Amino acid sequence: MKLKAKSKAVKNTNASGRSNLIGLITKGTLIALCISLVLVLVFAFLLKFTNIPDSIIFPINQVIKGISIFIGVFISLKKSKELGLVSGLLIGLIYTFLAFLVFSILSRNFSFDLTLLTDTVFGAIIGAICGIICVNIKKSAN
Repeated sequence: MKLKAKSKAVKNTNASGRSNLIGLITKGTLIALCISLVLVLVFAFLLKFTNIPDSIIFPINQVIKGISIFIGVFISLKKSKELGLVSGLLIGLIYTFLAFLVFSILSRNFSFDLTLLTDTVFGAIIGAICGIICVNIKKSAN
């Protein structure tokens, strides 16, 4: 009798843990996407009214993506104490694909090329690193 109750508790914990992970990933991805949209708008405004060279656009876009992913991972994982690598990696990957879709729709140009692959790898690596850092910062603070 006790064994059945205990196994049900374990199953409920795993299901709620999984749904919590999905919620954290969704939250982090949406936060990163919103921050990215705002920063790209600010950068576009600066480009419009200043003489910033075209050669700086790609590096600034990468910095914007990195900052967006970091903030999204940090905010979503601030209460989490585990799975930083997995959560951050997934936030980075999903953010990259959603950002590609959103910005492709806005520019009315879908181009699948090497840039998308490098952005995906960059997003995954940045997300994973940020996830590890965020979870370990919380552990060392306690």
